[in-house]
Amino acid sequence: MFKVDLNCDMGESFGLYELGNDEEMMKYITSANIACGFHAGDPHVMRKTVELAKKYDVGIGAHPGFPDLLGFGRRYMTCTPSEIKDYVMYQVGALREFCSAENVRIQHCKPHGALFMKAAEDKALARAILETIHAIDPKMIIFALNQSEVMEEAIKMGVPVAKEAYADREHTENGSIVLTRKGTQITDYEAMAQRVVRMVKEERVITYDGKDVSIKAETICIHGDTPGAPILAKKIVEALKEGGVEIVSIKSMI
Repeated sequence: MFKVDLNCDMGESFGLYELGNDEEMMKYITSANIACGFHAGDPHVMRKTVELAKKYDVGIGAHPGFPDLLGFGRRYMTCTPSEIKDYVMYQVGALREFCSAENVRIQHCKPHGALFMKAAEDKALARAILETIHAIDPKMIIFALNQSEVMEEAIKMGVPVAKEAYADREHTENGSIVLTRKGTQITDYEAMAQRVVRMVKEERVITYDGKDVSIKAETICIHGDTPGAPILAKKIVEALKEGGVEIVSIKSMI
């Protein structure tokens, strides 16, 4: 039987700013990537999001990014591997304490935005993230793009890794993604949902430039700040179930 995990970036509100549809999205996903304060999120939001994940029995993941609150972590920064290790350790450590207070564990890590994209192409950066995650918890799963340096290095290092694909971002020919959406706004939620089903069952996806390429999807990301995200998530869940795909937590697959 086909199985897949559904994940969503969460806890990205901070201060007076509210982002995403966290509680509504929790109803449909199995893994939550919680911002740790560098690109978004704050202590109050982190606590609240951990509580929500526990309430809905959703697996918790750390979502560390570059120290770039103004740019929402989507601006590329030049940092040494040592600096990246400290940034990741600091952010995961903060989230871990909120989890400890609720008697839950961090099951995975998914770097955010520009850090995620840069690590996908930079072996030294990928290893810095992986070494830090392994030092914190050897069982912690890393989410990575197909054919990325993070994926390749994780396999070499024996770090548990989940192949990630995207419901609301365009893929490239090598399995990567376009950092921000291109093309028209999502209006046909059913078509997007069927696209996800095809990625899971047929391991194929149409790229942003119209090519039909191979992809493996063990976890699918749906961004909570995508317009209509809860509608899309609901359609994806319905389409997966109708297609005979079981939606499960990533920890039961890796």
